[in-house]
Amino acid sequence: MILACDVGGTKTDLALFESDGTTLRQVRRQTFRSQEHGALHEIVTLFMGQSPLRLEAAGFGVAGPVHAGHVKTTNLPWTVDGARLARVLGLGRVSLLNDVEAQAWSALRLTAGEQLALQAGTPDSGNIAVIAAGTGLGCAALIRGDGPVRSLASEGGHADFAPSDDAEIELLGFLRGQYGRVSVERVVSGPGLFKIYEFLREKDPGAEPGWLAEALQKETDPTATVARAALDGSCPLAEKAVLFFLGSYGAEAGNWALRTLAVGGVWLGGGIARKLFVGPSGTSDAWRKRAREAFLNRFRDKGRLSPLLEATAVQVVISDQAALMGAACFAFSEVGNQSAKSTERKNEKEQTCESD
Repeated sequence: MILACDVGGTKTDLALFESDGTTLRQVRRQTFRSQEHGALHEIVTLFMGQSPLRLEAAGFGVAGPVHAGHVKTTNLPWTVDGARLARVLGLGRVSLLNDVEAQAWSALRLTAGEQLALQAGTPDSGNIAVIAAGTGLGCAALIRGDGPVRSLASEGGHADFAPSDDAEIELLGFLRGQYGRVSVERVVSGPGLFKIYEFLREKDPGAEPGWLAEALQKETDPTATVARAALDGSCPLAEKAVLFFLGSYGAEAGNWALRTLAVGGVWLGGGIARKLFVGPSGTSDAWRKRAREAFLNRFRDKGRLSPLLEATAVQVVISDQAALMGAACFAFSEVGNQSAKSTERKNEKEQTCESD
């Protein structure tokens, strides 16, 4: 049995997966409100209860950089300690991953109904890239070669924002006036989308309708308000802001694909992509087409490397359990790797004995 956990600022999902040696099947899942608990090990203890189940492995996807078996969570006052979790679970060790790295592991197992193709591309067995815009911007990759699949964690969302057209150059100046240094996630994230809206509103103050101005003053999530006004076609300024955002998102996704040589495909994780490319019931096909074009035009626009990006498959992750499945997949792979290493050591020992 494998335990998987996806730690978020709002909720923490845990699930048990059963393995037959080749596949994983979820057998139990529970969600906890993160802020109602003082530490992750408390939630893990509640979930496991008095269960007599013997775990083979455990994987935890956590929003934050993983270093030396610890993660300081981005949106919670927690420090996740891998050694303490291992003791609670009676394991020698547990696997800690950045949450987007965990999503990368799920890319190999998503079904057709759990993803939406933006660009079919040409199938390839090479590296896979994942980029996920949400509260911030996360990046990760799977490195596939002759040996076992390996994952690459990244804090690429904190790299410098590099504008590539006149409008983005103006946006950079607008953001520098507020922040000084401007990272990519100041633009490609939920808060970044609203900053783009504010930038465009400042350039054309009369474009904002009165009803939207009032709604933005009342809402606690202005990004969602702007996105709704774009998707339902009720505000041209909101549409312009969202399409601008999707262009910047596409450009950065293309950059990450080049940096990781992701000929195996690019997956867009996080809730923003799902909301903007699919939308709620009633979202028009015309909007979906504009959204797709805004993203892909900038994704492919890479000069001499444009043909490479045009041949790269691009998928939107629809499943909200991708990080949970990915954490399980990583832990499952670690079990296999440890088994292979044990076999290698046994064979080496036998060969040494025979030579003696």
